[in-house]
Amino acid sequence: MLENSPKPIRIAIVGDVHDQWEEADAIALQHLDVDLVLLVGDFGNEAVELVGRLAALNLPKAAIFGNHDAWYTASDWGRSKRPYDPKVEDRVQQQIDLLGASSVGYGKLDFPQFNLSVVGSRPFSWGGMEWKYSDFYQARYGIASFEASTQRIVEMGMNATCEHLIIIGHNGPTGLGEDPESICGKDWGEPIGGDYGDPDLAAAIAQLQERGKSIPLVTFGHMHHKLRHTKERLRQPIVVRPDTVYLNAARCPRILSTIERTVRNFSLVTMIDGKVTQAGLVWMTADFQVGLEEVYWQSAADDRHAPVPTTNVM
Repeated sequence: MLENSPKPIRIAIVGDVHDQWEEADAIALQHLDVDLVLLVGDFGNEAVELVGRLAALNLPKAAIFGNHDAWYTASDWGRSKRPYDPKVEDRVQQQIDLLGASSVGYGKLDFPQFNLSVVGSRPFSWGGMEWKYSDFYQARYGIASFEASTQRIVEMGMNATCEHLIIIGHNGPTGLGEDPESICGKDWGEPIGGDYGDPDLAAAIAQLQERGKSIPLVTFGHMHHKLRHTKERLRQPIVVRPDTVYLNAARCPRILSTIERTVRNFSLVTMIDGKVTQAGLVWMTADFQVGLEEVYWQSAADDRHAPVPTTNVM
């Protein structure tokens, strides 16, 4: 890297956790030498203790909650199976309180040291074109429609103080493809296929860009990389548009263990001067080495960041 060239920013995105978070994950992030950690939800089924461990992660971070993080609270079905008394405890609120300012659903967090603000889209999203769980969103956030949700996200983006915005969601936006293998494509039910992104997020991104906001990265999870309708291919993990990279980090399960080894994955994004220059995924070995790196995309114009050398352990 040239002496006066901008410093690369290394961002780790933790995809859907689903109860898979260990002390070794925090150590692995230190070994990856990341500057910022983004957590895109589905930590567990209202897994308060696990969220407490994520809150203790001693790195700059921002997080948004997924549908599983309100599993027993948002829906009639979930409430019928709730394993605790809601009159005694509110596990959704406990999770929000534990993460504190790091919880950016319908909020934002400025990182002036990186000239980046992280803006959170709708928390606890189930995805799709139907506005679900209106009573939940009305009670928690005073939001009762996609239009009101869009307005809240745009408001947060316009209030951000840094030049460049990263938007994190649990689910991605509409407009990125309608095939079941698309980054937010519906890979179940009949008929199969269709865009299952969040329309409020898509509208918010468009409005923010129309108002001159730079959004180099939108990252999310929810739609797992293994498809339900076929074993012959995987979900598309990335869409690259002229001004924005869209990255789905839901590589599940994120920890794989056999008798011989345990490996854990993190999505990684490198940014230089407000632009994404590389995006992909790494698998870390038990001795905290990068055992496998999958580079999804790298800017052809960027020769300042060399890929991490790897050995295939998968």
